Parts: sequence; structure tokens; C-alpha cells
Amino acid sequence: MRNIGVKVSYDGTNFNGFQSQPYGRTVQDEIEKAIKHLSGENIIIIGSGRTDAGVHALGQVFNFHTSSTIPTERWAIALNTRLPKDIVILDAWNVPDNFHSRRSAKRKTYRYTIDMGKFPDVFARSYRFHHPTKLNAEAMAEGVRHLIGTHDFTSYTSIHSTKPHHIRTIYEAYFEQEGGALHLYITGNGFLYNMVRVIMGTLLWVGQGKLKPDDMKRILEGKLRSLAGPTAMPHALTLMDVEYGEGGVADHLNSSMDEDDE
Repeated sequence: MRNIGVKVSYDGTNFNGFQSQPYGRTVQDEIEKAIKHLSGENIIIIGSGRTDAGVHALGQVFNFHTSSTIPTERWAIALNTRLPKDIVILDAWNVPDNFHSRRSAKRKTYRYTIDMGKFPDVFARSYRFHHPTKLNAEAMAEGVRHLIGTHDFTSYTSIHSTKPHHIRTIYEAYFEQEGGALHLYITGNGFLYNMVRVIMGTLLWVGQGKLKPDDMKRILEGKLRSLAGPTAMPHALTLMDVEYGEGGVADHLNSSMDEDDE
């Protein structure tokens, strides 16, 4: 029995999220069906976290245990021939038996993209939130810096969060402009349900002048969801990367990543 780690990318447009659901199409279901067709095994994969309906991934990670004799280096190619075109396996590698893609993870990075053009980019409309009126990007950049560090993010998560606590650490949070696109990159040790999208919705209020940059700190300290802005649309959010430490996957026992639910 081997434990295999896999890196996968997917376009979340036509999925009801990553995790298997009683209804709707999910990334997990499609991958598990492909494994069944390939090896004949009924396997439940373990994702590094759940992404919500409409959210994309460039660097989602999952692992699974298999008795198949298929060489590890062949899994990516073999699965891609059996997967729909909106899912692509990027890599597969052997991991220790006790490696767990969620519990072993140390850092995750998300990107949220705003299209600031007068008219939406028709080719990027599935991956960017179109905001045609002027935004103060400098104020937004100043505002998001208040969230860096270890905090209780109750104000910036859904009221439906089921986590026992809302304390998370944000290592990096910054904006980059690329032509008419404004990207928020945010890296943390874990993310709560809708956390990045609520942060982005609140930062849009900062960019519109409805809030001051310092209000991001006030809202954070208030620990009330009602203080923050709206939940931004899911289609502009992408899980970019999941990291497992400088020592690679073998270093996973030192991690305590909480499952995210973006």
C-alpha cells in the first residue's frame, strides 16, 4: 500500500466545490471516478482543503492510499486521460504513510482578482470580478496590512463557520497590478469559511471610500461579522499554492494546518 501525493489544477466554474456533496458536480467526485476507472479501486481522496462552488485552483493538493502497481510517475498522465477538461493533474509523488494533505500543510496562498477596466475582459470574465468604477488601490493595500499576523478572524468569516475557534495567522497579504487587473495575494496557515472573500469584500469598501484603511483593524478587533463588508463573488478566487515546509512533505509532523473552506 502506497500513499501518493498529487497536485491538481481545476477551473471551478462548473463545480459545486472541491469536496464531494450529496448534490451537484464536484472535483473530488470526478477524481475518484477517474481513479476507479484506472485502478479499479474505490478510493476516497484527502484534499488539502475545500474550495467553494465556483472557486478555482492552480495548486490544490490531495493524497490517497493505493494498492495499485501503477508507477507513481505515471499517475498524472493516466488520470488526465480519464478526467474532464476542467481538471488537470500536474504532478504525483510518493509521500510517507502518515502524510495527510490537510494536516501536514503549513501555508496556503490564495489570489483574488479584480478587473478594473471600463468593460470586462471577455476572456477573463470567469476568473475576475469586474469593478468598472475607480478604486483606491493604495488605500486597499494599506488596509490589508492590518490583517498580517495572528488574530481572531471572526469578523472576516461566515456566520456559518463551524470551527471551534477563528484564530489564524496571515504571513503575507499584498496587492499587485497587472494591466487592468488588480490581484490580492494572501498567504496564511489556514483560512476560514469565506474568509478571503469577506476580506476582499471589505477591502472593496475601502477602495470605494466607504471605509478607511484603519477600519480593517477596527473590524478585526470587533469580532463581529456584521462589522465587515459583503462576501465577494467566488469566481475571482483561486487557490494558488499549498506548502509543506522547507523539509518537504517529510517535515509534515510539525504542522497544525486547520482545514479551510473557501
